[in-house]
Amino acid sequence: MADSDAVCVLVPTLDEAATIGDVVRDFRDAGYENVLVVDGGSRDDTQSVARSAGARVVEQTGTGKGQAVREAVTEHVDAPYVLMLDGDGTYSADDAETMLEPLMTGDADHVIGDRFADMRAGAMTPLNRIGNRLINRAFGFIHGESFRDILSGYRAFTHESFEQMHLTSDGFGIETEMAVECAKRSIPTTVVPVTYFPRPEGSNTNLHPVRDGGIIFLELYRRAKTNNPLFYFGSIGTVSTAAGVLVAAYVAVEWITRQVSHEVLAIVAAFAILVGVQLLMFGLLADLILTLHREDRHDRK
Repeated sequence: MADSDAVCVLVPTLDEAATIGDVVRDFRDAGYENVLVVDGGSRDDTQSVARSAGARVVEQTGTGKGQAVREAVTEHVDAPYVLMLDGDGTYSADDAETMLEPLMTGDADHVIGDRFADMRAGAMTPLNRIGNRLINRAFGFIHGESFRDILSGYRAFTHESFEQMHLTSDGFGIETEMAVECAKRSIPTTVVPVTYFPRPEGSNTNLHPVRDGGIIFLELYRRAKTNNPLFYFGSIGTVSTAAGVLVAAYVAVEWITRQVSHEVLAIVAAFAILVGVQLLMFGLLADLILTLHREDRHDRK
């Protein structure tokens, strides 16, 4: 096992009093004494329970999991390696070695724990399972990488690689944002199998599947602007062009069959087609520039 001083176990929390004590004790019993709990202003006894279990506890200055992670790593973590997980008891300290090994051997700078490798019964609802699959496929299509479980909250990464990322998400989109940054900046990333347990009875989730799922999809699309501009601008351009063609077809049919002119609609159709084509061209040019930039960066290495 790595020297405990080299690893900080980071646990962002919000109202996790029912589980945080066991989480902290499990990792300390496994030899990881540097456990940092960053709390988002819990209204229950999360902070006192975490302290009693032996964790160092700080209260974040802002709100949201993403802000908590950024603040913790940049201001409160001095260790070169960070092992991040949720405080809800769904991840096991038994997988810590598996998570950290690629970092210690230099094979990766960022490690994602694949929950689907060993997901216990009841750990994820059918709706969440479907949503996770769709998001992972969308990520692979848009960003050209298959990390299998980009929404996993079990992560291990080097402090140095975290500093390379440009992270702005405040909420649950932080995992998606980190995955995109790994793909965008070519940060060596590997995926390892972990066990994912159902939440213990008496603990409540802070995740809202529909709302947070929508936020994650929007984050994937927004981040495509700089990582896959052809998809980002091309998709908008395709929609605009297709809409313009449909309106133009309607105008043409109305003129041919009924001799009815729709001047305003004709102008709208022409404008939509013009904008769509320009966006497609812009996407192609942006993609070419991005490809040249990546090749230049690779050559400099």
